[in-house]
Amino acid sequence: MFTVREGCIGVSWANAEVLVLNSDYQPLNVTNVRRAIILVFLGKADVLHTDSKSIKTLHETIEAPSVVRLKHHVRRPAPEIHLSRRSILARDDYTCQYCGKTGTELTVDHIIPKRMGGQSTWDNLVCCCRHCNVKKGDRSVKECGFKLRRPPMRPKYIPYISLTRYTTTIHRDDWRLYFPA
Repeated sequence: MFTVREGCIGVSWANAEVLVLNSDYQPLNVTNVRRAIILVFLGKADVLHTDSKSIKTLHETIEAPSVVRLKHHVRRPAPEIHLSRRSILARDDYTCQYCGKTGTELTVDHIIPKRMGGQSTWDNLVCCCRHCNVKKGDRSVKECGFKLRRPPMRPKYIPYISLTRYTTTIHRDDWRLYFPA
């Protein structure tokens, strides 16, 4: 029986993220260390990468997983990516597409304003800081003299995990191996 002694692993560390892969190495989900260890001990998953931390149980010390692969294939429908504020911010890597500023005071801006016929589509919405949004106002990008850092487009790769979680976790070296470039 697997039990973790009190005090061996902190609550925040027990909730550290672990990438869960399907049997064909397709990213499926992100779960916490506790759930990943349960999957491994029940024989439902194999550990592919471990974290530098270890967990002490009553009978042994084990290395914490950072990537696990399920032994049996899980069929999932093709994921859909919905146009939302969160997905636009994630697509643009939480960076203003006019000035390059990153931070928490970000909004979504229509490149071609609604009053000029601009629609809420993947190629007309960009991440924008409040300063640039106020400066641009209800004008087009050409009218205010702004230049886009990169052209907006619908994401080509749609991960099974949420787009926001994908963009925040793609920077982990041990996980990057399992995501398309």
